[in-house]
Amino acid sequence: MGIQLQGLRVLDLTTNISGPTLTMILGGLGADVVKVERPEGDDGRRMGPYLNGHGTYFLAINRDKRSILADLKSETGAALVRALAQQADVLVENFRPGTAERLGIGYERLSQRNPGLVYCAISAYGEVGPDAEKPGYDAVLQARTGVMSITGPLEGEPVRAGVSLLDGGSALWGAIGVLAALVQRQQTGKGQRVATSLFETGVSWMNYHLVAYQATGVDPRPQGASHTGFAPYGRFETQDAPVVIGISSDRLFQKLCRAVGHAEWAADPAYLHNAERLQHRSELDAALNAVLMEKPYASWVEAFEREGVPYAPIQTASQVLHDPQTAALQMMQEVVLPDGTHVQLPRLPLRFDSHRPPIRRPPPELGADQQEVLHALGWV
Repeated sequence: MGIQLQGLRVLDLTTNISGPTLTMILGGLGADVVKVERPEGDDGRRMGPYLNGHGTYFLAINRDKRSILADLKSETGAALVRALAQQADVLVENFRPGTAERLGIGYERLSQRNPGLVYCAISAYGEVGPDAEKPGYDAVLQARTGVMSITGPLEGEPVRAGVSLLDGGSALWGAIGVLAALVQRQQTGKGQRVATSLFETGVSWMNYHLVAYQATGVDPRPQGASHTGFAPYGRFETQDAPVVIGISSDRLFQKLCRAVGHAEWAADPAYLHNAERLQHRSELDAALNAVLMEKPYASWVEAFEREGVPYAPIQTASQVLHDPQTAALQMMQEVVLPDGTHVQLPRLPLRFDSHRPPIRRPPPELGADQQEVLHALGWV
């Protein structure tokens, strides 16, 4: 499998995380992705920790690509991109707004020679507005868009989410936009310019918090593992390990009450519906935690499984890597790098007719495909 986009030619001018993640998605779906790197390479190559000298950030999001080198600030490098763009279906860049135009590789110029080109631009703050040209990274935009204001310990100081939510989210929105533009191109024969940003992604991820503020006039604050809209919901302690429980309906609350041996809680007027449970969250959480502390985690697993209570342990990266569910879903694939290094990489979280697209190419060595690409272009 992994041939859904077979024959699609993608030109990747991106660096760091958001853009390379987008092109990794397209490559994972079968597209031929040519990654154009500066002579010193993608910044991700130097983002540690390192696996046998390889930057792990780069390894994680640059498989299924070929790599060539070009100095885009030189006329030769810009000319090479223009030549490749004439044959491409999709071009992706994550320069600051206006940079591609100054380099002579903006959409208007490239689309004159290739009207079918779908051109996708990812930026930090979007392409218009007072901050359009500002630089920005995931943590900076988590702060600016409010994501950080709701992340952190209960009533504590805001913190950055532990994964690059806005980089990955922008990649997803960009990929959705590219695929939609390709569908329209099938109907019209014309490509178009697609744009997204970390700022726009952050605002969209804040969706129900922005609406809730309009309803209450109160800014939401960090809730730890809890949820502003449901109770009981979050981290609780057992005798020997923490557990996260998520109760989002009265039906699930009844299941939880039976699992912990307190079916009477479900009939208590203070806990009857979610609205009441939210009002009495503190006392309910304290009562639940006291009961859970009476037994070890394994005992509660049996009870939760029996009643169908949504729960999970708080796992580390190493535990996720070796989780039987990870294995059953075939989410990791061992890849051998050109120097013989072995690494397990996450596959796309998609299945087509029960098959997951495989990783077809290891992350490329810097400039490894220069001769092959230039020869096909007729430049050598």
